[in-house]
Amino acid sequence: MCVAALLLTTSSVCADIFRYRDENGVWHFTNIKTDARYQLYLKSPKATVSEYLEKYDGIIVQASRRFGVDPNLIRAIIKAESGFDHKAVSRKGAQGLMQLMPPTADAMDVNNPFNPEENIFGGTRYFSLMLKRFNNDMALALAAYNAGPEAVVASRGIPPYPETRSFIQRVLEFYRSYNAGTR
Repeated sequence: MCVAALLLTTSSVCADIFRYRDENGVWHFTNIKTDARYQLYLKSPKATVSEYLEKYDGIIVQASRRFGVDPNLIRAIIKAESGFDHKAVSRKGAQGLMQLMPPTADAMDVNNPFNPEENIFGGTRYFSLMLKRFNNDMALALAAYNAGPEAVVASRGIPPYPETRSFIQRVLEFYRSYNAGTR
């Protein structure tokens, strides 16, 4: 009971808690579900977009300055790619906030794609390279970020992939929203 009370009163704890009762009636608690016997006990509240933006804003601003990319555009890419979940992994293996594929992460010197600072700096650097490659055409750079620059070159524009077209649209909507001061 003391553990449960402590967990409920500590506002800085941001992890789900799992538990199970063993054959002797002893309760076991963990924040990492390592065994199928563990069931969700306490669900950590999701942070709001504003809370995530505040949490990562310093990193975003630094990456923006270093690579010359509008910070609201970085925010929009992160929102579209991972919903600000630094532990996100896509079906195709993209990782972290800016959903870097392992070869891209390696090329951008990102050792730990789940580290928010490394991921944001690596993703912003990569996006800045796409902007340069496609003459600051934001839509083409976003298409290249999502589908790869080779797909953009081969298509002579935005590739006809529904996922890529949807990604561009989502990023641009988030970008307009952040520029308007809404989140």
